[in-house]
Amino acid sequence: MSRHFPRYRFWFQSAYDVACWGLALLLAALLRFEFAVGEVPWSGLVEIWVVAAGAQVAVGRLFGLYIHRWRYGTFDEVVATVKTVAVVTVLITAVDVMPGMGRPIPWSVAVLSGFLVLFGMAVARFGWRVQLERWAVAEADDDREPVVVYGAGEAGLHLITSMRKSGPYHPVAVLDDNADLHRLTIKGVPVAGAGSALGDVVRRTGASKVIVAIPTASSELLREISSLADQAQVQTLTLPPIADLLGGEIGVADVRPLTEADLLGRREINLDIDSVADYLTGKRVLVTGAGGSIGSELCRQLHRFAPESLVMLDRDESALQAVQLSIEGRGLLDSRDLVVCCIRDRERLAEVFDEHRPQVVFHAAALKHLPLLEMHPDEGWKTNVEGTQHLLELAGAHGVEKFVNISTDKAAEPTSVLGRTKRLAEQLTSHAGTRFEGTYISVRFGNVLGSRGSVLPLFRKQLESGGPLTVTHPEVTRYFMTIPEACQLVVQAGALGEDGQVMVLDMGEPVRIADLAKRLAAQADRPVEIVYTGLRPGEKLHEVLFAPDEESTVSEHPMIHRVDVPPLQPELVISAGLDGVDFGEGSVVINLRVNADVERGHTSRDVRSA
Repeated sequence: MSRHFPRYRFWFQSAYDVACWGLALLLAALLRFEFAVGEVPWSGLVEIWVVAAGAQVAVGRLFGLYIHRWRYGTFDEVVATVKTVAVVTVLITAVDVMPGMGRPIPWSVAVLSGFLVLFGMAVARFGWRVQLERWAVAEADDDREPVVVYGAGEAGLHLITSMRKSGPYHPVAVLDDNADLHRLTIKGVPVAGAGSALGDVVRRTGASKVIVAIPTASSELLREISSLADQAQVQTLTLPPIADLLGGEIGVADVRPLTEADLLGRREINLDIDSVADYLTGKRVLVTGAGGSIGSELCRQLHRFAPESLVMLDRDESALQAVQLSIEGRGLLDSRDLVVCCIRDRERLAEVFDEHRPQVVFHAAALKHLPLLEMHPDEGWKTNVEGTQHLLELAGAHGVEKFVNISTDKAAEPTSVLGRTKRLAEQLTSHAGTRFEGTYISVRFGNVLGSRGSVLPLFRKQLESGGPLTVTHPEVTRYFMTIPEACQLVVQAGALGEDGQVMVLDMGEPVRIADLAKRLAAQADRPVEIVYTGLRPGEKLHEVLFAPDEESTVSEHPMIHRVDVPPLQPELVISAGLDGVDFGEGSVVINLRVNADVERGHTSRDVRSA
């Protein structure tokens, strides 16, 4: 019946409404005369009912009530119904009191009938809408996959509504940790309990998936729900963050599998747009390492703030083409703002500064792979130390207003070539702040999800080849951030930092790499082995964000802390050069020891540091 009813909707609906007027007038009269049937003016009721019937059809069609304009029970149809009934009520009341009509019925009966008929029409429309939805769901549910929705909020409501209309999923239960929502129903779907009840609900309903309908869900919550889903042997799906939802609308098409970024680094970042724009909009900005994972995303975010020019510098021409394509939609490599240059080459860097005269510099160029730098420390020295000093000197000579050096958590209590060279870069940047006008700061953060050479792309490649997944140690932990999250905070840190400071980004709780490997292995189509290879030279079991002698303070942004880093004179560092570096087993020996004495401005020649 639900399939054929629409073609007769006008006739059924108008006939029902006309009948409602008859019943409403009769009930109003009985109430008026206290159910004394003998006193009811039957002929007058028939006369007024005929007027009401004709007016209802005419006025209802005029207001769009009988021309298939809206779905049953929607707000628009209710408004049209109220308007129609109000006009008809006024009309029959006017007819009733009109001179010469002889008052067919008491005027109070006409007025009361209007309220009664409105109630009858509304109940019928809402009831019919519910029945139509049940029919639609019943017709589709046989071929759709049963799922549990976690989250009974606004997003859950929109998602369930979307599922009811179409899509591959049939919601069979809703879970929410808010006890006040338990035992309720959302669009006919029961709220079956808290998230901890997932296993029982899955066994009872036969659901094969759980969908987390909370776009603002933290990575901690997603890990918790995913763990419960793994125990129940069902797949976890989710909605993207609010910022990634097209137009803010939520529907079945937005549902997707969990990503590593969801599990490890999904947090909403609130930027102080005014402070950021103040030092970027209309300025000449230079980004080194612009083709890398961090540098390219940084360029994309900086472009939003409409700088006068955005100079992207990298030694990899293909990487520059890729970043130009991502920002401008073309990769013609025809702009002078794309600069092929190595930061080791001071003369070439001087040409770049002379031509573009940057006012803001983001220094993202670096060698970052810890094991390779342990084997080839001189290369790390040339890029991370000497290259950074080249940039600092040229920035000072050209009056750069803001210099942001991108560092790493390995610079806190460094035990590797990478950590030591980046620590030196932090101290050289701090020293530049004491010599030059402008602000010179560093920004320190940990591993970035999905960056080239990081653990996640490595795991994906290993999974594609059938495994095994290689982990250095069962207990090794690392801090993780998403690339957009890290870059947003770097941009914000540039507005907050002061000379001599390292801005340390809040990266949440450290994550066990073994747990990440196990989760990825569990999602594979076939069994995948996890092999522990042992910590590599210079590698820590657990990274730290601050050295023991560093005291952090909270900045104006809740996710950014700051520490003061003692400046180190570049002459003391650079004079050591390659001649001052020997190669030991798994360590670097430098004639200039970077210790507390040196950080206070004193030198200690021929002191070995491991």
